[in-house]
Amino acid sequence: MREVVLDTETTGIELRDGHRIIEIGCVEVVGRRLTGRHYHVYINPQREVDEGAYAVHGISNDFLADKPLFGDVVDDFMRFIEGARLVIHNAAFDVGFIDAELQRLKRGHGVVKDHCSVLDTLKMAREKHPGQRNSLDALCKRYGIDNSQRDLHGALLDAEILADVYLTMTGGQTALTLAGHGQDADAEGGVSRRRPVSPDLSQQLRLLRANAGELELHAERLAAVEKAAGFVLWEGAPADN
Repeated sequence: MREVVLDTETTGIELRDGHRIIEIGCVEVVGRRLTGRHYHVYINPQREVDEGAYAVHGISNDFLADKPLFGDVVDDFMRFIEGARLVIHNAAFDVGFIDAELQRLKRGHGVVKDHCSVLDTLKMAREKHPGQRNSLDALCKRYGIDNSQRDLHGALLDAEILADVYLTMTGGQTALTLAGHGQDADAEGGVSRRRPVSPDLSQQLRLLRANAGELELHAERLAAVEKAAGFVLWEGAPADN
């Protein structure tokens, strides 16, 4: 499956107040691996950036003054996302802004869901971690993902971080599907939620051993967790100096 992890920055929060997109960042994932392909653009919104929004992303009106309009980049953007599953944190926000830009152009592009399916990682995180904070920063902390470069929000950086969060959050046993044996599939995203397996069924499961490539990827992930956390429980905490 081809997936595109997407984020946007805008002139403000409220779409109904006429706020516009000023940055789009996307990274491509195929077969649960980042391919290195990405799409990134800054956009002249033809309106002022709110002070509150500027405090979040640091993108100024002066910086955007010579950037292309959404209509100038829409065809390249739509080609990049066409047919993919979009992975977005708080998808209603980003999709709402993109749909508004598409409809403003009146070029027959329709809306995002005419071209892509959409998976909302915020909804997924709330189902996996009910009652907990599920912002992107909170998920990075929970999963040991380095987001130290995220002093300000940026669409491409946030898309890259979200890709790491998404692949970690959906890794391991959460991808196991046992059709007809107590597994619930999320109709929107195809993510399975595990339920306890009966003793009879557990006897039927086949033991699958990791191959050399999978072991190497596992070691890389453990090293990344150790780097982000400073220590890992399986090797013991560092001694007090």
